[in-house]
Amino acid sequence: MSKPLNIAMIGYGFMGRAHSNAYANVSHYFDLPYKPVLKAVCARDKSKAEAFAAQWGYESVETDWKKLLERKDIDAVDICTPNNLHKEISIAAAKAGKAILCEKPLAMNVAEGEEMCDAVEKAGVANTVWYNYRRIPAVTFAKQLIDEGKLGRVFHYRANFLQDWTISADLPQGGAALWRLDAAAAGSGVTGDLLAHCIDTALWLNGSIKNVSAMTETFIKERKHTLTGKVEKVTIDDACTFMGRFENGSLALFESTRYARGHKALYTFEINGENASIKWDLHDLHRLQFFDYRDAGPLRGWRSIHVTDGDHPYMKHWWVPGLSIGYECGFVHQVADFITGMAAGKPVGPTFRDALETQKVCDAVLASAKSGAWTEV
Repeated sequence: MSKPLNIAMIGYGFMGRAHSNAYANVSHYFDLPYKPVLKAVCARDKSKAEAFAAQWGYESVETDWKKLLERKDIDAVDICTPNNLHKEISIAAAKAGKAILCEKPLAMNVAEGEEMCDAVEKAGVANTVWYNYRRIPAVTFAKQLIDEGKLGRVFHYRANFLQDWTISADLPQGGAALWRLDAAAAGSGVTGDLLAHCIDTALWLNGSIKNVSAMTETFIKERKHTLTGKVEKVTIDDACTFMGRFENGSLALFESTRYARGHKALYTFEINGENASIKWDLHDLHRLQFFDYRDAGPLRGWRSIHVTDGDHPYMKHWWVPGLSIGYECGFVHQVADFITGMAAGKPVGPTFRDALETQKVCDAVLASAKSGAWTEV
């Protein structure tokens, strides 16, 4: 019989919903040594926290995260706050002996990330960062194909993440809903918010990135700040493009923007190898496109693999073959893997240390964009 694992969430919002859904449903689909219990949610606005707790079934509400960490009935802390709070809360949670699940990116910069890694490793607490796209079954299947050598030597890795929600000059920066537009809370713009996902997936699938050459742009230079009521300079990046080299010799091409009309969340990647190529699209997330040059000539062409069969990653836990699952299931899979690893005393990636590698690439990208020069990671 599963033992209870008492979860406390700090922050809520969109990611809080995605994580809460995973905790609430994972035990329905996976046989795990621990069953998540929604023990507490913490936020500064008590009334909003109470409404969130009532909707998702959290047993209690706190408004002070430091008080929350003192509670003996909390086993794991989920950090769903703006990025500028990740470091302080993570270090305190580690000292309190709590397991930690932290939203991405890991930190505001590499220096903060190093402190966070040192803290969780010194405390010996289980830790992970919510780079959820690794656990979309089609992406996990791509990893299997690469590890089996199906692609052979890799030549190219290209990815993009395109949105269009910040184009209006009337959109303010800062505050509860728009902190991602405020560098003081977010650290960076699309680099840390969108490209970080692409980079994490790339490092997982194709190995380390050696160096980068980047450019960024802030299209709207000033916006009214929600907290001050004043028009202030915008210092996050609205768009970022970079090229680079992986340690395995393959070339990288990445693009992200919030100024691509017609795209709400277009995340794609394609990998070209000597024997085969693969590509994936978040808008069609249950399919993996695969081209194998070794196929007989008359039959050679792109095939669309419907990743829903029982021998595909994670799918035996869901429905019968042919029936799709969705975006939310990647979070369920991450919780399942985290709990399994936690019970076995084994780290499950992406750990804080894994996420620090993504942070190093993000910092190098921003440094390159600022200097106009190639930058080592």
